[in-house]
Amino acid sequence: MGMREDDLKAMIAAALPGAEVTITDLAGDNEHYSAHVVSESFRGLTRVAQHKAVYAALGGRMGGELHALQLTTAVPS
Repeated sequence: MGMREDDLKAMIAAALPGAEVTITDLAGDNEHYSAHVVSESFRGLTRVAQHKAVYAALGGRMGGELHALQLTTAVPS
């Protein structure tokens, strides 16, 4: 089934206002993506907590509509 790149980006951006979100479709199948998310809301959080915030934004779609997400997070410099 998969998820559209634009939908994935919109979900993350909605949950993390002001975030810079870059999405890349890794396999062309709408199921395997790479996401780079830069957000001020990550400041002071561990990398694990940052990733959990992004996964929470996906509302349980990991493992269903979205099979794989290669995720990198950062705070603005």
